[in-house]
Amino acid sequence: MDTLFLVMPAYNEAENIRGVVEAWYPLLAGKSEASRLVIADSGSTDGTHQILEELQKKCPKLEILSDTGKQHGPKVIALYAYAIRRGADYIFQTDSDGQTNPAEFAAFWEQRAAYEAVIGNRSVRGDGQSRAFVEQVVCMLLRLYFKVSVPDANAPFRLMRADLVQKYLDRLPSDYNLPNIMLTAYFVHDRHRVRFEEITFRPRTAGVNSVNIPKIVKIGWKALGDFRRLKKTM
Repeated sequence: MDTLFLVMPAYNEAENIRGVVEAWYPLLAGKSEASRLVIADSGSTDGTHQILEELQKKCPKLEILSDTGKQHGPKVIALYAYAIRRGADYIFQTDSDGQTNPAEFAAFWEQRAAYEAVIGNRSVRGDGQSRAFVEQVVCMLLRLYFKVSVPDANAPFRLMRADLVQKYLDRLPSDYNLPNIMLTAYFVHDRHRVRFEEITFRPRTAGVNSVNIPKIVKIGWKALGDFRRLKKTM
């Protein structure tokens, strides 16, 4: 059977994390015994880590990474590197805030032989027009810098072959803020078999998003310089 590593970054998600784990953990059924749900929780101050440790008692394939950077991007990179080291065949990344729907995973998994990466497309977003606008700007920048056209570059709902992620992960600094955006750009630019699949993206029902619009603007401004530098790695 294929080995799946289902990975999530987490930060102060005490109100969501129990429901998220209980919803996603069953998807490991039918995969190899080496498959895991891995959550990177570093820096949480609201009890997220304690809840995860409690959940491990009934979810033996749940693992916690607590030695990553605090920010979302470095956590995602650390999770990908961990999955590769542990022998994953496939890596599926989503977030721990409950905005994605585990019922939509099956459609992605069924397409794993046909595509090297299946990436979510959030054509309708429950997190507001401002974030939808940010995503549109990101996609525009990818067209300008890398000559790639994608409908959604940063969706936290993506199934990828581990060997494909490994091919590009070392090009990114371990503290890079936007790994999913750059991986999407690499995949499409180099003409890998990539499919963008429509997904739902729900509004938050609990907790507070740690990445607000001012932070997005700051990250985006830095991204302009990063894009120029990373273009040389293509």
